[in-house]
Amino acid sequence: MDLAFLHPLYEHPGPWASVYVDAPRPTEDTSHERHLAAVAVARELSAQGADEETCVAVREALEDMRHSSEPHGRAVFARAGEVVLDPPLTRSPEGSLVRWAPLPHTAPLLELAGEDPLCVVAYVDRKGADFELRGALGRKGAGSVTGRQWPVHRTGGADWSERHFRLRVENTWEHNAAEIADALAVCQEETGADLLILVGDDREKRSVHERLPKRLYGRVVEAEHGAGSRLLDEDVERARTEHVRQRAERELERFLAARAPGDDGRPGAVEGVPALVEAAREHRIDELLIRPDGPDAHRVVWVGEDPDQLAVRRTDLKILGEQNSWSARADDALLRSVVATGAPALSVTAAGEEAPVGGLGALLRWA
Repeated sequence: MDLAFLHPLYEHPGPWASVYVDAPRPTEDTSHERHLAAVAVARELSAQGADEETCVAVREALEDMRHSSEPHGRAVFARAGEVVLDPPLTRSPEGSLVRWAPLPHTAPLLELAGEDPLCVVAYVDRKGADFELRGALGRKGAGSVTGRQWPVHRTGGADWSERHFRLRVENTWEHNAAEIADALAVCQEETGADLLILVGDDREKRSVHERLPKRLYGRVVEAEHGAGSRLLDEDVERARTEHVRQRAERELERFLAARAPGDDGRPGAVEGVPALVEAAREHRIDELLIRPDGPDAHRVVWVGEDPDQLAVRRTDLKILGEQNSWSARADDALLRSVVATGAPALSVTAAGEEAPVGGLGALLRWA
């Protein structure tokens, strides 16, 4: 997950209100229910020590959600009476999560707003293709391509003229498949889509697939649906879920392989809070891997005002020259650090393995 959108959260000191809420269910009493939920969240923030201005800002932001069409809810991050960031979620949280802490609680975003593969569905036939952009927040058209319209159907004759006609049909199919593949590659580049789903007859899907640039091969799925079919939301969601699982497995395999010492005798990956804190201070984290249910995720570390001021013990920060320090969750402290250095982070829950040990690990930029 690219974390660049989180930069505004680390441009101001804390403490921070971090709130995750589901989208309101449309009922006759939606407005009233959202009001009660917003009041309850503000009351919980106040009980945790939040200032009145920030409680009011969060409450008003949540009440405004009754007009939102987003299906999965939002996260709200606020401080000093101002909502600084309120990204939409791509998965609904299980109930409301409310926290007042020195750092914004961003770790849940890896699962609730992270790994949201944007898909281009290409409905392919012999004459061209229609493209549709599908994501967790809905669908919209993404263009179309029209190839040669004739000839596209073979005949059953055996004489020379019929064989010549069939060859022209084959040439038309190949030409159209190449045009569709070119247009699909452009569409992927313009939209930044993570996944391309081909729908149509087997031969037509295969012809387009084979003509796509090799850099896209790992992003392509051929749906089982034939020509004339339209993918349901659950069909797309299955493809998206599988894509997320495979990505998590690939990154976890890289991590597990990199844990072994290299030629210089040092590993290219680390796990455990002490090793990660040291790597973060030295700006060596290339990718942070998190299992949110791991025990190390909520382990307490100490942080200073700057992202690379973090330590396992408070006294360590004083040795480093930092006079002001606060306790924070390890996952949130490490995420602040990697945002500052431009490294991505990924939840590996979908991979299904009990690694990294403790739930936190990192691939290193240099050993």
